[in-house]
This record gives sequence, structure tokens and C-alpha cells, in this order.
Amino acid sequence: MAKFTDEQIAIAKHHASLTPPAQIDPRIDALVNDLIGRVTDKWTMLILEVLTEKGELRFTRLSEAIDGISQKMLTQTLRRMERDGLITRTVHPVVPPKVEYRLTTLGLGLGAAFCGVWIWASDNLEQVEQAGRDFDEVGKAF
Repeated sequence: MAKFTDEQIAIAKHHASLTPPAQIDPRIDALVNDLIGRVTDKWTMLILEVLTEKGELRFTRLSEAIDGISQKMLTQTLRRMERDGLITRTVHPVVPPKVEYRLTTLGLGLGAAFCGVWIWASDNLEQVEQAGRDFDEVGKAF
């Protein structure tokens, strides 16, 4: 389970309380659509969660913290996140090379924004589970 700070939870609640403007800048619309496509994939969300919780990590430690991710997928996801400004990659000039990853301010902000999903899940867990049971029960009748 993700561990969010009180500040991150406050930021998430603030974002959730805002009403988008009637006229949305097309660049913002494009950015949101682009980010949703890239960020909402399973691996990016898990990397955000792990780095939020643990701070700076080496590639190997990050890989160990994310169950089921291949080295190739971790590399691709980290590169995409670095390109988007969500993480920084620090290479230390030692043998063997030591590479560490950490969230940027942008990455922390995005993590805080998605913290709202955790809050929603916590607040609505019972209702979602009940809806699933109700649906499954009705499905048995067909």
C-alpha cells in the first residue's frame, strides 16, 4: 500500500476540489490525454508508488520492489518517465556503474495527484466490492 504524506494527501484533495475551466487550453487537453496514456500504465504507477515510498533507488533495488516487471520493461518505463521529467537518473562513475533514480518535483506532484485515487479507493472499497457481488449474483440468473 502506498504511503502518502499529509502534504501529498492535502494536495490531492485540493486538486480534486477544483473545477476545470469551461474553456480548456487545447495544449492542456493534449497533455492530459498524452499523460493518461503513458502514466496510467501499470508499471509507471508502480514506479511512482515505490519511489514515493522509498526515495532514491538503484535500478536493481527498484526492480526487486516491483513484482513481475522485466528488466526491459523497467528500462523502457524509466526512460519514458525521465523524458517526461518525472524522474532523474544519476550515473555515478564507478565500476560497475551505479545508477540511481528518484522522483523530480513533477513526479512527486503527479504522485500526489494520483494519491486521490487511493483516497477514492479507500472511501469506496465496500461499495465497489458490493457492486461486484451484486453484479455476479444477477449474472447467475442468466
